[in-house]
Amino acid sequence: MPELPKPIAEAAAKIPGPLGDQLQPAKSLKDVVVVVTGGSAGIGRATAALLVERGATVIIGSRNGDASAQTASEIGARAGLRLDVADRPGFTAFLDEVERDFGPLGVLINNAGIMPLGQLVDEEDATTERILAVNLHGVIHGTREAIRRMTPRGRGHIVNVSSTLGKAGLPGGATYAATKFGIVGFSESVKGEMEDSGLNLTIVLPGVVETALGEGVKAPIGIRLVQPEDVAGGIVDALEKPRYEVYVPFEAGPIAMLGAALPQGMRDTVAKAMGLNRTLTDADAQARATYEEKVRPKE
Repeated sequence: MPELPKPIAEAAAKIPGPLGDQLQPAKSLKDVVVVVTGGSAGIGRATAALLVERGATVIIGSRNGDASAQTASEIGARAGLRLDVADRPGFTAFLDEVERDFGPLGVLINNAGIMPLGQLVDEEDATTERILAVNLHGVIHGTREAIRRMTPRGRGHIVNVSSTLGKAGLPGGATYAATKFGIVGFSESVKGEMEDSGLNLTIVLPGVVETALGEGVKAPIGIRLVQPEDVAGGIVDALEKPRYEVYVPFEAGPIAMLGAALPQGMRDTVAKAMGLNRTLTDADAQARATYEEKVRPKE
């Protein structure tokens, strides 16, 4: 599609949905330096792989440096490095290394996250602190670092991966939901601060995704189970044709908006009818055992 005059392109970017998407010319990601946190598996890996296909210079960061390096080698990313997003000085040093070795940061995808499940009353303080540190504090720090680096250049894109649980909390994952709600509120605030900066910000709200994090969790009635590649497609589409909010699957968006418009009593009734109130509490503990052990804080 030929390039549109700037006023028309800016107006098209503000039109929601498929019509706005069609009117926008796709931005090229070729040679853009992209960092994907939590990029060695799941949504991060699928996103990194798709970005490689688009010609981006992709650097994967994950807590397991060996897994990052292996994934980078398998999908053709430029590098796979160790990154614990909960280590703020380490996160800053990681981005410094990326910019020194590969060039200015063009896109940061804050994807890293963990989801230990269980009743809040049974959750240990160390688990609560780790969920907050990875899922929320890591996103805050990464976003701040990206803005500081991108703003002087007047361009860049930040993607913060939240969840449909960032719009509707469910029993059995209270702290996880708190972090995802936090990402939604944080991103909306930062979006306002970034106005006229030339930077873009996107939040992504997946439903139940078939990854290790979602192991043993069944999608509620009316919402499809999705694959990491589905979420990756939504992320890359939003980079090529910037928009603020991306739901995967698409139908989760209208359901979330409808839920937000209902009184709390009616929301609870609908949630029970759809089985939402049991989505996390009925998760298969045996199927999740390996994942839960992996993300449990070590002494």
